[in-house]
Amino acid sequence: MPAEERESLLLFALQREFATSLAGKSPKTTATYATGLNRFNAFLTARHGPLETWRPEQLTGTSLEEFYAWLVKAHGRSHRATVVTYLSAARAFVRFLARRALLAPSVSYEQMQSILREAMGRGGYKTPRINRRIPLIVTGVTGLPVPDPQLRKGASRLEVLRDKALILTLFTTGMRREEVARLDRHDLDDGWADRALITGKGDKERVVFFDAATLEAIRAYVNARDDLLQPLFLRHDNRRGRAAGPGGERWRLSPQSIWYIVRQYAKAAGVPASTHHFRHAKASVLLNRGASLSEVQDILGHSSPETTKRIYAHYQVQHLRDAFDRYSATAEELVAELPQHRVAASHDLG
Repeated sequence: MPAEERESLLLFALQREFATSLAGKSPKTTATYATGLNRFNAFLTARHGPLETWRPEQLTGTSLEEFYAWLVKAHGRSHRATVVTYLSAARAFVRFLARRALLAPSVSYEQMQSILREAMGRGGYKTPRINRRIPLIVTGVTGLPVPDPQLRKGASRLEVLRDKALILTLFTTGMRREEVARLDRHDLDDGWADRALITGKGDKERVVFFDAATLEAIRAYVNARDDLLQPLFLRHDNRRGRAAGPGGERWRLSPQSIWYIVRQYAKAAGVPASTHHFRHAKASVLLNRGASLSEVQDILGHSSPETTKRIYAHYQVQHLRDAFDRYSATAEELVAELPQHRVAASHDLG
């Protein structure tokens, strides 16, 4: 192959090699990175022209910062999650290039990261807003009467019992909706185990905990089902089809269905919220009641304590105020603690 043709294919060859290096990642992560790299390629085209002539040495210490600014301009600050998702793909790809010593000698990944962090800090982080009325969604659902077993051949009763258990699970554990959708009955011993080992985002295992009320709701739902299907949460509507599939997989409640159920109950309660708001609320309550950032990190399954701190630490305001009042001291109090001052005071008393 001629040298010019090899050069023209360099970026795409590198990105294919990068994709291969993601073999240990989940399919969702791989797909997300692919989408993010498409946006990064669009940025590179806007900055450097045709991709066929682009080379890694063209990246500078400010390239990630410039990509961040380009994304913010294209998507707006209100779409922070989208911007961060695309940016994570570019960061991973640049780190891949750095590991293979393909960046310019004067450029390092650490340098690019440092400049990017400073830029994102200047722009501020759009923290999740917690509506303190979210518990009203939970009490609204748990207070629903259970329909007669004859209504819709028992489907209505099963849906209400399922939704009670589902909403309590989201609220109590702080799990992501994808994680809740993957729960199987044996994970919780049909509601008799107060914890479950799950595989969360990034294929990372962690333990999630359940309280007594949630376990009671799960047992009530499972007992009413009277089946041996594996998924903890099932569809019970007419559109699920006649065949459950092996183990009941075709009837497993999907993450999108969970999102829809939460939105319906949130609307009924008059509280604007979705599944992720339950997760934010859990973190907020834990932090404000004294849990450490590292404890919340482990409970929620964040890969880094910086994620927990960046997103949720501002909800500790009252907790921090209490610490401020408890541990601050006046100038007079500090002077009184000085050794020479204590000696002088004792002489005055003598």
